[in-house]
Amino acid sequence: MEETRTADRRLRVAVIIGSTRKGRFAPTAATWFASLARRREDLEVDVIDLARTGLPEVLAEDGDPRPTAVSQLSPWLTEADAFVVVTPEYNQSFPGALKNAIDWFNDEWRAKPVAFVAYGGESGGRHAVAQLRLVFTEVEAVTVRDIVSISDHQRRYDDQGRPAAPRGCDSAAARVLDRLTWWGRALSGYRDLHPYES
Repeated sequence: MEETRTADRRLRVAVIIGSTRKGRFAPTAATWFASLARRREDLEVDVIDLARTGLPEVLAEDGDPRPTAVSQLSPWLTEADAFVVVTPEYNQSFPGALKNAIDWFNDEWRAKPVAFVAYGGESGGRHAVAQLRLVFTEVEAVTVRDIVSISDHQRRYDDQGRPAAPRGCDSAAARVLDRLTWWGRALSGYRDLHPYES
């Protein structure tokens, strides 16, 4: 019975805007991706902008009370069945604000799938994603192999946030969403039967 409910309900996907820089492209990419995800009847989509969360930059010690911003964001991450991280590539890595956000939480990430929408220069953010895979593995999340990689993003999107070559971008996003949904259902269903313990 529990398995049927898991299969029938809509998966909750949190799209995380991982850049807090002024003039960032990340909200444009996140809006585009979230709009595609919302077309699917099997998904519910939340967009979380790290620039608006107010997460502290100094981590607390074990045993300290959680700061208000951390407590406010935690339920959104807890309720998510899967994550999509939208990240730029800065100096062949990902933003410090994104690492800070990952480090503030533990149980919220565990045994859940993470996919990536990455952008930046010729690499299309692939160096950032390679490093993020290591970080998410350490917090016991599962990363999806396929990614959406956007190279030279300034030339590939118009002022309205639409890709200049939508067919290729949309097909890459659809594949990522298919994989994320598969993993989301598999892991969510198993967590219902056997709660994951670190």
